Amino acid sequence: MNESVVVTGAAGFIGSHVAEALLRRGVRVVGIDNFDPFYETERKRANIAAFGGEFVLYEIDIRNHEQMRGVFSSERPTGVIHLAARAGVRPSLEDPVGYADVNVTGTQVVLGCAHEAGCARVVAASSSSVYGNNKKTPFAEDDPVEHPISPYAATKRACELIAHTHHHVTGMPTAMLRFFTVFGPRQRPDLAIAKFMRLIASGEAIPVFGDGSTSRDYTYIDDIVTGVLAAYDRIDAHGFRVWNLGGDHPTTLGEMIDTVAQVVGHTPTIDRRGMQPGDVERTWADLSRSRSELRYTPTTGLGEGVERQWSWWRSTA
Repeated sequence: MNESVVVTGAAGFIGSHVAEALLRRGVRVVGIDNFDPFYETERKRANIAAFGGEFVLYEIDIRNHEQMRGVFSSERPTGVIHLAARAGVRPSLEDPVGYADVNVTGTQVVLGCAHEAGCARVVAASSSSVYGNNKKTPFAEDDPVEHPISPYAATKRACELIAHTHHHVTGMPTAMLRFFTVFGPRQRPDLAIAKFMRLIASGEAIPVFGDGSTSRDYTYIDDIVTGVLAAYDRIDAHGFRVWNLGGDHPTTLGEMIDTVAQVVGHTPTIDRRGMQPGDVERTWADLSRSRSELRYTPTTGLGEGVERQWSWWRSTA
Protein backbone atom coordinates (compact mmCIF):
# COMPACT_ATOMS: atom_id res chain seq x y z
CA MET A 1 0.00 0.00 0.00
CA ASN A 2 1.36 3.42 -1.00
CA GLU A 3 -1.24 5.42 0.89
CA SER A 4 -0.03 8.32 2.98
CA VAL A 5 -2.31 10.58 5.01
CA VAL A 6 -1.60 13.93 6.61
CA VAL A 7 -3.17 14.15 10.07
CA THR A 8 -3.14 17.66 11.51
CA GLY A 9 -3.32 17.88 15.29
CA ALA A 10 -1.78 14.41 15.30
CA ALA A 11 -0.53 14.58 18.89
CA GLY A 12 -3.85 15.68 20.35
CA PHE A 13 -6.67 13.65 21.85
CA ILE A 14 -8.62 12.73 18.73
CA GLY A 15 -5.71 13.14 16.32
CA SER A 16 -3.48 10.62 18.08
CA HIS A 17 -6.23 8.00 18.08
CA VAL A 18 -6.94 8.57 14.38
CA ALA A 19 -3.22 8.40 13.53
CA GLU A 20 -2.91 5.18 15.51
CA ALA A 21 -5.84 3.61 13.65
CA LEU A 22 -4.35 4.58 10.29
CA LEU A 23 -1.01 3.05 11.27
CA ARG A 24 -2.80 -0.19 12.13
CA ARG A 25 -4.14 -0.16 8.56
CA GLY A 26 -0.59 0.03 7.22
CA VAL A 27 -0.97 3.65 6.13
CA ARG A 28 1.98 6.03 6.37
CA VAL A 29 0.93 8.92 8.62
CA VAL A 30 2.38 12.40 8.21
CA GLY A 31 1.62 14.06 11.53
CA ILE A 32 1.49 17.84 11.88
CA ASP A 33 1.27 19.44 15.32
CA ASN A 34 2.61 22.66 16.80
CA PHE A 35 2.22 21.46 20.41
CA ASP A 36 0.24 24.53 21.40
CA PRO A 37 0.60 25.04 25.18
CA PHE A 38 -3.18 25.11 25.73
CA TYR A 39 -2.39 22.11 27.91
CA GLU A 40 0.84 20.32 28.81
CA THR A 41 2.86 19.40 25.73
CA GLU A 42 4.22 16.39 27.63
CA ARG A 43 0.77 14.83 27.44
CA LYS A 44 0.72 15.25 23.68
CA ARG A 45 4.19 13.80 23.24
CA ALA A 46 3.15 10.82 25.35
CA ASN A 47 0.16 10.28 23.04
CA ILE A 48 2.43 9.57 20.07
CA ALA A 49 5.53 8.20 21.82
CA ALA A 50 4.90 4.60 20.82
CA PHE A 51 4.18 5.21 17.13
CA GLY A 52 6.49 3.32 14.80
CA GLY A 53 8.47 4.02 11.67
CA GLU A 54 5.47 4.68 9.42
CA PHE A 55 4.74 7.82 11.43
CA VAL A 56 6.63 11.03 10.70
CA LEU A 57 6.05 14.21 12.71
CA TYR A 58 6.42 17.81 11.62
CA GLU A 59 6.30 20.36 14.44
CA ILE A 60 4.82 23.31 12.57
CA ASP A 61 1.85 25.64 12.81
CA ILE A 62 -0.89 25.06 10.24
CA ARG A 63 -1.03 28.83 9.67
CA ASN A 64 2.54 28.82 8.31
CA HIS A 65 1.77 28.57 4.61
CA GLU A 66 5.37 28.23 3.48
CA GLN A 67 6.22 25.41 5.88
CA MET A 68 2.95 23.62 5.20
CA ARG A 69 3.53 23.77 1.44
CA GLY A 70 6.99 22.34 2.03
CA VAL A 71 5.61 19.35 3.91
CA PHE A 72 2.94 18.61 1.31
CA SER A 73 5.44 19.05 -1.51
CA SER A 74 7.98 16.66 -0.01
CA GLU A 75 5.56 14.06 1.38
CA ARG A 76 3.00 14.04 -1.49
CA PRO A 77 0.18 12.68 0.70
CA THR A 78 -2.76 10.92 -0.87
CA GLY A 79 -5.25 12.46 1.57
CA VAL A 80 -5.75 14.68 4.60
CA ILE A 81 -7.56 14.32 7.92
CA HIS A 82 -7.61 17.82 9.38
CA LEU A 83 -8.17 17.84 13.15
CA ALA A 84 -5.93 20.69 14.34
CA ALA A 85 -7.80 23.59 15.92
CA ARG A 86 -8.09 25.86 18.88
CA ALA A 87 -10.70 23.97 20.86
CA GLY A 88 -13.11 24.88 23.62
CA VAL A 89 -16.17 27.11 23.86
CA ARG A 90 -15.31 29.06 27.02
CA PRO A 91 -11.67 29.86 26.10
CA SER A 92 -12.86 31.19 22.74
CA LEU A 93 -14.79 33.91 24.56
CA GLU A 94 -11.48 35.23 25.88
CA ASP A 95 -9.57 35.04 22.58
CA PRO A 96 -11.96 35.21 19.61
CA VAL A 97 -9.28 36.65 17.32
CA GLY A 98 -6.86 33.83 18.08
CA TYR A 99 -9.56 31.22 17.48
CA ALA A 100 -10.51 32.75 14.15
CA ASP A 101 -6.87 32.92 13.11
CA VAL A 102 -6.02 29.29 13.88
CA ASN A 103 -9.30 27.64 12.94
CA VAL A 104 -10.31 29.62 9.87
CA THR A 105 -6.98 30.72 8.41
CA GLY A 106 -5.35 27.42 9.32
CA THR A 107 -8.09 25.44 7.61
CA GLN A 108 -7.76 27.54 4.48
CA VAL A 109 -4.02 26.83 4.41
CA VAL A 110 -4.57 23.08 4.84
CA LEU A 111 -7.15 22.94 2.06
CA GLY A 112 -4.96 24.96 -0.29
CA CYS A 113 -1.95 22.74 0.32
CA ALA A 114 -4.06 19.62 -0.19
CA HIS A 115 -5.18 20.91 -3.58
CA GLU A 116 -1.68 21.93 -4.67
CA ALA A 117 -0.32 18.51 -3.71
CA GLY A 118 -3.04 16.68 -5.65
CA CYS A 119 -4.58 14.95 -2.63
CA ALA A 120 -7.51 12.69 -3.37
CA ARG A 121 -9.70 13.78 -0.45
CA VAL A 122 -9.99 15.78 2.75
CA VAL A 123 -11.86 15.00 5.96
CA ALA A 124 -12.03 17.76 8.56
CA ALA A 125 -13.43 18.23 12.04
CA SER A 126 -16.39 20.44 12.71
CA SER A 127 -18.41 20.47 15.93
CA SER A 128 -21.89 19.95 17.32
CA SER A 129 -21.57 23.50 18.66
CA VAL A 130 -22.56 24.83 15.21
CA TYR A 131 -26.18 23.91 16.04
CA GLY A 132 -26.28 26.51 18.82
CA ASN A 133 -29.46 26.33 20.88
CA ASN A 134 -31.63 24.86 18.14
CA LYS A 135 -34.92 23.81 19.70
CA LYS A 136 -35.45 20.82 17.41
CA THR A 137 -33.79 17.63 18.61
CA PRO A 138 -32.08 15.48 17.63
CA PHE A 139 -29.87 17.74 15.50
CA ALA A 140 -29.77 16.77 11.82
CA GLU A 141 -27.18 17.87 9.27
CA ASP A 142 -29.73 19.81 7.21
CA ASP A 143 -31.02 21.78 10.21
CA PRO A 144 -30.37 25.56 10.17
CA VAL A 145 -26.99 26.47 11.67
CA GLU A 146 -27.00 30.24 11.25
CA HIS A 147 -26.99 31.05 14.98
CA PRO A 148 -23.81 29.85 16.72
CA ILE A 149 -23.50 31.27 20.25
CA SER A 150 -19.72 31.17 20.82
CA PRO A 151 -16.69 32.31 18.81
CA TYR A 152 -15.52 28.68 18.67
CA ALA A 153 -18.81 27.56 17.14
CA ALA A 154 -18.70 30.42 14.65
CA THR A 155 -15.21 29.41 13.50
CA LYS A 156 -16.33 25.81 12.99
CA ARG A 157 -19.30 26.93 10.90
CA ALA A 158 -16.96 29.16 8.91
CA CYS A 159 -14.72 26.15 8.25
CA GLU A 160 -17.70 24.23 6.90
CA LEU A 161 -18.42 27.04 4.44
CA ILE A 162 -14.76 27.23 3.41
CA ALA A 163 -14.69 23.47 2.87
CA HIS A 164 -17.82 23.63 0.71
CA THR A 165 -16.23 26.35 -1.40
CA HIS A 166 -13.02 24.31 -1.64
CA HIS A 167 -14.95 21.34 -3.02
CA HIS A 168 -16.93 23.53 -5.43
CA VAL A 169 -13.79 25.18 -6.82
CA THR A 170 -11.42 22.19 -6.89
CA GLY A 171 -13.74 19.20 -7.15
CA MET A 172 -11.85 17.51 -4.30
CA PRO A 173 -14.10 15.22 -2.21
CA THR A 174 -14.40 16.97 1.15
CA ALA A 175 -16.16 15.88 4.34
CA MET A 176 -16.96 17.89 7.45
CA LEU A 177 -17.61 15.89 10.61
CA ARG A 178 -19.64 17.34 13.45
CA PHE A 179 -18.22 15.74 16.61
CA PHE A 180 -20.45 15.48 19.68
CA THR A 181 -18.60 15.75 23.07
CA VAL A 182 -15.84 13.19 22.61
CA PHE A 183 -14.43 11.40 25.67
CA GLY A 184 -12.13 8.49 26.48
CA PRO A 185 -8.43 7.83 27.08
CA ARG A 186 -6.18 10.84 26.27
CA GLN A 187 -9.08 13.28 26.64
CA ARG A 188 -7.93 16.87 27.10
CA PRO A 189 -7.57 17.67 30.80
CA ASP A 190 -9.82 20.73 30.56
CA LEU A 191 -12.83 18.75 29.36
CA ALA A 192 -15.52 17.90 31.89
CA ILE A 193 -15.12 14.15 32.33
CA ALA A 194 -11.33 14.29 32.64
CA LYS A 195 -11.52 17.30 34.94
CA PHE A 196 -14.23 15.81 37.15
CA MET A 197 -12.35 12.52 37.46
CA ARG A 198 -9.27 14.32 38.68
CA LEU A 199 -11.12 16.56 41.13
CA ILE A 200 -13.42 13.86 42.54
CA ALA A 201 -10.48 11.49 43.02
CA SER A 202 -8.58 14.15 44.97
CA GLY A 203 -11.57 15.19 47.06
CA GLU A 204 -11.80 18.67 45.54
CA ALA A 205 -15.04 20.42 44.64
CA ILE A 206 -16.15 20.24 41.02
CA PRO A 207 -17.48 23.42 39.38
CA VAL A 208 -20.97 22.84 37.98
CA PHE A 209 -22.49 25.53 35.79
CA GLY A 210 -26.26 25.68 36.00
CA ASP A 211 -28.64 23.30 37.75
CA GLY A 212 -27.30 20.12 36.10
CA SER A 213 -30.13 19.81 33.59
CA THR A 214 -28.08 20.73 30.51
CA SER A 215 -27.35 17.65 28.41
CA ARG A 216 -24.71 16.40 26.02
CA ASP A 217 -24.51 13.54 23.53
CA TYR A 218 -21.28 12.00 24.81
CA THR A 219 -19.36 10.02 22.20
CA TYR A 220 -16.59 7.53 22.97
CA ILE A 221 -13.32 8.03 21.14
CA ASP A 222 -13.29 4.61 19.44
CA ASP A 223 -16.68 5.35 17.88
CA ILE A 224 -15.42 8.72 16.65
CA VAL A 225 -12.36 7.11 15.06
CA THR A 226 -14.55 4.53 13.31
CA GLY A 227 -16.66 7.36 11.92
CA VAL A 228 -13.67 9.42 10.80
CA LEU A 229 -12.18 6.50 8.87
CA ALA A 230 -15.56 5.61 7.35
CA ALA A 231 -15.94 9.20 6.14
CA TYR A 232 -12.42 9.12 4.70
CA ASP A 233 -13.20 5.87 2.86
CA ARG A 234 -16.60 6.97 1.52
CA ILE A 235 -16.44 10.68 0.77
CA ASP A 236 -15.59 9.97 -2.88
CA ALA A 237 -19.20 8.92 -3.44
CA HIS A 238 -20.60 12.21 -2.14
CA GLY A 239 -18.34 15.07 -3.23
CA PHE A 240 -19.06 17.35 -0.30
CA ARG A 241 -20.86 16.05 2.76
CA VAL A 242 -21.50 16.94 6.39
CA TRP A 243 -21.93 14.05 8.82
CA ASN A 244 -22.84 13.95 12.50
CA LEU A 245 -20.70 11.67 14.67
CA GLY A 246 -22.39 11.33 18.05
CA GLY A 247 -23.40 8.81 20.67
CA ASP A 248 -27.17 9.10 20.04
CA HIS A 249 -27.91 9.10 23.77
CA PRO A 250 -27.99 12.53 25.46
CA THR A 251 -27.11 12.58 29.15
CA THR A 252 -27.73 15.40 31.61
CA LEU A 253 -24.82 17.01 33.40
CA GLY A 254 -26.13 15.66 36.69
CA GLU A 255 -26.29 12.11 35.32
CA MET A 256 -22.77 12.41 33.93
CA ILE A 257 -21.45 13.53 37.31
CA ASP A 258 -23.17 10.60 39.01
CA THR A 259 -21.61 8.20 36.49
CA VAL A 260 -18.11 9.59 36.97
CA ALA A 261 -18.48 9.58 40.77
CA GLN A 262 -19.65 5.97 40.76
CA VAL A 263 -16.69 4.87 38.63
CA VAL A 264 -14.17 6.84 40.70
CA GLY A 265 -15.74 5.60 43.93
CA HIS A 266 -16.14 8.92 45.75
CA THR A 267 -19.04 11.23 46.52
CA PRO A 268 -18.51 14.51 44.67
CA THR A 269 -18.56 17.93 46.29
CA ILE A 270 -20.47 20.32 44.03
CA ASP A 271 -19.50 23.96 43.57
CA ARG A 272 -22.68 25.29 41.97
CA ARG A 273 -22.20 28.25 39.60
CA GLY A 274 -24.25 30.21 37.07
CA MET A 275 -24.57 29.26 33.44
CA GLN A 276 -21.67 30.36 31.25
CA PRO A 277 -22.05 32.48 28.10
CA GLY A 278 -21.53 30.38 24.99
CA ASP A 279 -22.60 27.08 26.55
CA VAL A 280 -25.44 25.39 24.69
CA GLU A 281 -28.37 23.87 26.57
CA ARG A 282 -28.31 20.48 24.88
CA THR A 283 -26.77 18.41 22.10
CA TRP A 284 -28.15 15.27 20.47
CA ALA A 285 -27.00 13.84 17.16
CA ASP A 286 -29.45 12.59 14.57
CA LEU A 287 -27.42 9.73 13.10
CA SER A 288 -29.79 8.82 10.25
CA ARG A 289 -27.43 10.09 7.55
CA SER A 290 -24.29 8.68 9.18
CA ARG A 291 -25.91 5.29 9.69
CA SER A 292 -27.15 5.14 6.12
CA GLU A 293 -24.07 6.48 4.33
CA LEU A 294 -21.20 5.55 6.67
CA ARG A 295 -22.72 2.53 8.43
CA TYR A 296 -21.82 4.38 11.60
CA THR A 297 -23.22 2.87 14.78
CA PRO A 298 -21.78 3.89 18.16
CA THR A 299 -21.18 0.89 20.42
CA THR A 300 -19.74 2.26 23.68
CA GLY A 301 -22.05 3.90 26.19
CA LEU A 302 -21.16 6.51 28.77
CA GLY A 303 -20.71 4.13 31.70
CA GLU A 304 -18.41 1.71 29.88
CA GLY A 305 -16.47 4.55 28.30
CA VAL A 306 -15.94 6.35 31.61
CA GLU A 307 -14.66 3.12 33.14
CA ARG A 308 -12.13 2.78 30.32
CA GLN A 309 -11.06 6.40 30.67
CA TRP A 310 -10.70 5.99 34.44
CA SER A 311 -8.52 2.88 33.98
CA TRP A 312 -6.32 4.77 31.53
CA TRP A 313 -6.10 7.80 33.83
CA ARG A 314 -4.99 5.68 36.79
CA SER A 315 -2.34 3.99 34.65
CA THR A 316 -0.83 7.33 33.64
CA ALA A 317 -1.35 9.49 36.76
